[in-house]
Amino acid sequence: MEFSKTESVSGPTVSQPQTGCEGEDLFGDETGLEVKYKTLTWWQAGMIMIAETISLGILALPKVLATLGLLPGIALIVGVGVLTTYTGLVIGEFKCRYAQTHSMADAGSIMWGRIGCEILGAAQLIFFIFIMGSHILTFSIMVSVLSEYSGCTVLFSVAGGMLSFVFTIPRRLQSLSFLSSISFASVLGAVLASMVGASLRETRHIPTSSPPTFHDTMVAIANVVFAYAGHVSFFAFFSELRDVRDYSRALALLQLSEMTLYIATAVVIYVLVGKDVASPSLNSVGPLFKKISYGIAIPTIVIAGVVNAHVAVKSIYLRMFRGRNAMHSRSFSAISLWAAVSATLWFLAWVVAESIPVFNDILGLTSSLFASWFTFSLPGMFWLHLNVHGRPLGWKQTILIGFNCINVIIGIAICIFGVYSSIKSIQSNLSKGVVQRRFSCADNS
Repeated sequence: MEFSKTESVSGPTVSQPQTGCEGEDLFGDETGLEVKYKTLTWWQAGMIMIAETISLGILALPKVLATLGLLPGIALIVGVGVLTTYTGLVIGEFKCRYAQTHSMADAGSIMWGRIGCEILGAAQLIFFIFIMGSHILTFSIMVSVLSEYSGCTVLFSVAGGMLSFVFTIPRRLQSLSFLSSISFASVLGAVLASMVGASLRETRHIPTSSPPTFHDTMVAIANVVFAYAGHVSFFAFFSELRDVRDYSRALALLQLSEMTLYIATAVVIYVLVGKDVASPSLNSVGPLFKKISYGIAIPTIVIAGVVNAHVAVKSIYLRMFRGRNAMHSRSFSAISLWAAVSATLWFLAWVVAESIPVFNDILGLTSSLFASWFTFSLPGMFWLHLNVHGRPLGWKQTILIGFNCINVIIGIAICIFGVYSSIKSIQSNLSKGVVQRRFSCADNS
């Protein structure tokens, strides 16, 4: 089914004016309907974006500094933060121009027709499943640490998947806004606890730098990209804003929170622990603070995965019901279909988590394969689609064209070299015997 910008969707028209907007709003006029989706204020959207983005990625950043060195690592975190702020703004502009855009698949349809819709839709779904899998993996590690029991780790991952499924049942993002605030407080508390634990370590390591290999550099870059890789969900978040033009305020809340927390966490833990810092960084502290940190991190381990799962399920759900009022219904069939799609995706995520049981590897591979495109290359293409129409160009326009072309190239380069490095890392871990932990009860903590 193709969703182009000229497609007519049956049902009422958009309930709010959008200047210069083409296409019809996905949810239409929700007056009098049972389930209303366009209910988010800008700060609620910002908190949900924070919960989705600031989660597992932050735990890999101290390792990035250990790999690249203090100053190059900080420069990379800041540079990627600035670039992703810009590309996030571009996604918002694209949404304002084309009101019917709820997902990357819809954007692909607008730009390249059915082929673009299907390719980006599949890529987006696989990306979400990988992210969900990383949360299941982290949940199993967390239970192993807290319980000091690794009799059957695979059961811990099953429990994590089932718990996450339960929290994915609500169909409106507004239902997750309160949980998102808890998630942010959780990751902040976990990071602070790990900082305290790192400062109390009996041994100290002087941070030194040695030239990293190309492979190590690419894995580090991929992990930083993953830490900012919320862009794949931005269309969905902006679609449920009361006023879609508030996207810039929600994005500013996210990016300022990200950059501040990322730099502080990476620098403090790296300086305190040194080059042998682990990934996830919570494993770098003593046994007591390791337990405290993981205990505090439980909400973000679950909720951040649930936010990504919600967007993934809704992308399928809305495609089934697009243009029909059934998606606004509280009927048994509508709720059952949502639950069935959710259960299927969480099962696939569990398979991924058990297949790649190394935290750093699953982040690096996921980031390289998908986040590179959704965060850099595609927003660059979106800007070109919005602004280049064959008319004479001034010098400012020419510079912006060059800048967005560079964004496209950055994404492609991260994808190619990052995938190569991630595969090498996975092969190395397999040769070390990590393969024996797949779908097993072995300790993964």
